[in-house]
This record gives sequence, C-alpha cells and structure tokens, in this order.
Amino acid sequence: MSEAAELAARLRARDLTAAPATLNLVEHRGRRAEAAELLAALGTAAPGHVVGVTGPPGAGKSTLLSALAREWRSRERSVAVLAVDPSSKRSGGALLGDRARIEADPHDRAVFIRSMAAGERLGGLAPATRTAAQALAAAFDVVVIETVGVGQSETEVADAADTVAVVVQPGSGDALQFLKSGIMEIPDVLVVTKADLGVVATRARRDLHAALRSLGARDVPVVAVSSLPPPVGIAELVDALAAHRERLDLPARRLRARRAGALSDFVAEHGDRGLRALGGRRAAQKLLAELDPQAPEPELVRALEARAART
Repeated sequence: MSEAAELAARLRARDLTAAPATLNLVEHRGRRAEAAELLAALGTAAPGHVVGVTGPPGAGKSTLLSALAREWRSRERSVAVLAVDPSSKRSGGALLGDRARIEADPHDRAVFIRSMAAGERLGGLAPATRTAAQALAAAFDVVVIETVGVGQSETEVADAADTVAVVVQPGSGDALQFLKSGIMEIPDVLVVTKADLGVVATRARRDLHAALRSLGARDVPVVAVSSLPPPVGIAELVDALAAHRERLDLPARRLRARRAGALSDFVAEHGDRGLRALGGRRAAQKLLAELDPQAPEPELVRALEARAART
C-alpha cells in the first residue's frame, strides 16, 4: 500500500495523528501526484466542516481562533487550524509562528495547528492549503483556514471553505471599505471583535447591518464577540457557523470550490497564455462543468492542462 493510500485509510478512520504526515505530503512540491492520489482515495464527501476565517491584519483573528478552539473542544469537536501566513522570500516558509499566535493546549491531541506559507499567491491560498483542508476534513470535525486578509485571500477562502467568517475590528472603518471592495458579498457570518469596547463595537455592528441591507438584505448574521475573560459571543458564533452548515447544499458548494480552485491553480501555473489556450475563462469553466463532478481538484487541473496542450 502506498503512503497516500495508507494516509487516506487513517484519515477515514478519524485517526487524528495522521495530520502531520498528511501536511508533510501535501506541502512537498515534488509529491503532487501522491497528494492527488490521497484526495482521490478520500473522495469528495468528507464529513468535517471547513470554516474560512479572514479579515484585515490586526482585526484579532488569531485571538478569536484561540477562543473558538476552546469552545469547539468544550463541545467535544476535534479542530484543525491551517494558518496561512506570508512567505519568507529567503526560505519560502511561513513568516509567522502558529502557536505564538493561536493558543491551544499542547497536550490536547484533538487540536492540530499548522502555519502554511502563502507562497507566491499574494494574499491568496497556496494549492497545498486547499488540499490539506480537504484531506483533514475527513478526520477532524472542524477544519479552519485562517488567512492573512490581504489581496485576493477573501475571494479564495470563499472558494475553499464551506462557511466563511469575515472578522471586523470596531472603529476601523472596515465596513465601508469592505462594501467598496465587494468583500461584503463573501461572508456567511460577520464577526465584530472587541465587543468589550461597548459603543464603538455597537456602531460597527450597526454599520455592517446597514452595508448588508444596501446589498439586498442578505441573511448574514453579525455576531459581536470578545475573547477577553469571560468570553462574550463565542458560543453564539459557533452556533451561527453550525447553522450555516446545516442550511448548506454541501455537495454543490464543494463542487463549485473544486472547480474554482482548479482554475485558480491552472492560471497560477500557466498564466494568461494558458487561459487563452483554453479559449478564455468562460470556456475553461464550461470544460470544468463537463467533467466528472466527483473528480478531485488535481484531476480537474490535469484535464485543463491536457485540453490546453491539444490547442
């Protein structure tokens, strides 16, 4: 049995100790074929809930995740956190330290935290991040993708996660900036941090509700939280994330995510020239829609490459 097949069997059996080896495999650039084998063996129906957490730097995402992890563990949910950090130009590795920013009991085997480098995807998600999230969702109850909140990360995490929470810091003017940039169309849940600031946090929450109404009153909950003891709003946020998951057409959302991820990876690798060889973005999307809906993302990328090579 290959290592990929063995890891897939362990993940399907909810063996959480398989997480480090899984990350080592999917992050190794020379083992992409094995990563594809792993995803193919796991299939597309992973039971875990993939949650994307994004927002501007300094909004308090890491502190929030520490509180969320504690709440999920109090509900006996296993948690994996993939913290996507900027890459070091020298080493190519993640610049920020995961455990330095997200607090967790180091002896709790049901919590797994790993920093992953964004690579050359400015603010976006490296292919390994999406692969890791898909794989770990076979074993963990909750898999969190935390992004640096810069550039295209908001859009890409929306394509990779089942549920997206956008984090806003009160008094920052983020609501107006998000509205202008289109980010307000991305979240499934909006989170206002530092609720202990009182009036400022209340105003931020009101501004976000107003911004949502301007977009057609989308049914997006806005939850105010404080991670300071005693925590405020954390249980309500976990409930809101779970409620979104229950309402979701999960197979359809994950199919869209795999197709969007495959196209993003293809363009990142082959650029506009490769996209032109497919006849443009719309033609590429049409081709993806004609492929097996159960195909994992690496197979979709290979199909795009094969079509481009024939033209």
